[in-house]
Amino acid sequence: MNIDEHQHKLVKTQSHQQIEQSLSYFEPIFLSEMKNVSLLDRIDTKYIFPISELYAILNQVENEYKVLTINQICLNSYHTVYFDEPEFTFYNQHHNNHATRYKVRTRQYIDTNLTFFEVKHKTNKKRTIKSRLPLNGAMRSQTAEVKEFVDSHVPVDSNRLESKLWNDYLRITLVGKSRPERVTIDIDLSFGRDQENADLHGIAIAEVKQAHFSQDSYFIQQMRQRGIRSSSFSKYCAGVYLLYEDVKTNNFKELMQKVDHLVGQEEYYANVS
Repeated sequence: MNIDEHQHKLVKTQSHQQIEQSLSYFEPIFLSEMKNVSLLDRIDTKYIFPISELYAILNQVENEYKVLTINQICLNSYHTVYFDEPEFTFYNQHHNNHATRYKVRTRQYIDTNLTFFEVKHKTNKKRTIKSRLPLNGAMRSQTAEVKEFVDSHVPVDSNRLESKLWNDYLRITLVGKSRPERVTIDIDLSFGRDQENADLHGIAIAEVKQAHFSQDSYFIQQMRQRGIRSSSFSKYCAGVYLLYEDVKTNNFKELMQKVDHLVGQEEYYANVS
């Protein structure tokens, strides 16, 4: 299991500046205050919508949430490397809608210079359990500590895992003022493997994280008012879908066609505006 170093840079555009302007009206919350809402064992609810709707959504929820602020930055950069077995075990678990499934990855939090080896376990009770191991800087090869971590959290042989793709994006993290809830909103998704690249610009992926699902979530109420339905979405599976040809894709086609439509719609409006 090798981790390839990837030179990545996310350039903030005018639309990012507009988003940051909207976020400037939120009360900040700092990293040192986030332990109370880590929610490593939780229920996730995801939404996909055009990035053009994001400004109005942020304006509607600014009084109900704080925004994570790191070094005066609210739009934070993430870099992830995903691992799987040669036959795409984890991807196929999701594609075949297994009740129990896993993701294995390293995640670099660019703005804090922190890196973790992470395992996400979706249980048959629809809970997401995230376990993570802090890494000391860039890790180019597997260590005994990482092997032990993987073997204790995932029912596969860690020696069979290989890096499949990388993923970059920008994230907004909102924290509920009146309930233990986090909302992450990811934009400017890009993927790569070897010399191949793909991106999903023009859409936002929102994820509401709760200890127990509640429709009282102000963000979920906003989604309903706007007619935006919850939708399963995996960045890893989207990257595999876009970058690999020799994998099953039938169960993802409808969702990815919807995503492609939203991306195309946003590109059209951007060109005519």
